[in-house]
Amino acid sequence: MDTLTKMNVFLLVLCSALLAMACVKADRVRAWRAGLNPSAPELPDSAFVVARVVLVALAVAGVCTAVRGFGVSDRTSWDDSELTSAVHQATEDLDGYTYTTDETGSSSYFTDYESLTEERVARYGGGDAPATGVLADPAGTDTDTEAHLTVTASGADKAFCVHLERTRAKKHDYTPPGVSGNPGALTFRGYRLRAGARDGEC
Repeated sequence: MDTLTKMNVFLLVLCSALLAMACVKADRVRAWRAGLNPSAPELPDSAFVVARVVLVALAVAGVCTAVRGFGVSDRTSWDDSELTSAVHQATEDLDGYTYTTDETGSSSYFTDYESLTEERVARYGGGDAPATGVLADPAGTDTDTEAHLTVTASGADKAFCVHLERTRAKKHDYTPPGVSGNPGALTFRGYRLRAGARDGEC
C-alpha cells in the first residue's frame, strides 16, 4: 500500500469518527459537560444543530477527497492484478521475439534485457496503471544468452521472475546490400528469445 492510499484510508477513518460525533445525543453531551464543569452555562439546542451540520459537512468533504485520492493513487501506482496481467502479456510478447545484433554483439532494438523487459511490462499495464515504476532486477549470474529478472512495480506487493533465453536464428540474419547492389560484407546475426515467468523473486 503506497503512502497516498494510506492517507486516503486514514481520511475515511477520520470521516467515520466525525459522523459518529454528529450522532451523539445532545443530552449525553450536556451530561458529559456537567460532569466536567457543573458551573458551565447550558448549551442551546441550536448549538447542537450547527455542530451536527458542520461535522456532517466535514465528513462529506473528506469522503469526496478520499475518493478522488484513491483515483489519483490508482493512476500513479501499480496493484498486484495490474502487474500480474502485464507480466504475463509481456512474457507472451517476448516469447519468440527476434532481433539482430551488430559486429559487437549489441542489439539495435534495445539496450539490455532489463530495459526490454521493463518497457514491455509497462506497455501492457492497462489504462489505470502508470507508464513508469517497473523495475527488472537482473541476477548476478546473467549472461548474454540467458537472464533471470526479478520484476516489481511501485505500489504492488507481488514480484515475478522472468526468464529470458537467447537462441541463434540464422534465418533472421540480415546482410545489407553493398556497393552496386552486390552482397554486403557485414552480416547482422539473428537471434530469437524464449521467455517465461513464475511468481516470486528469482
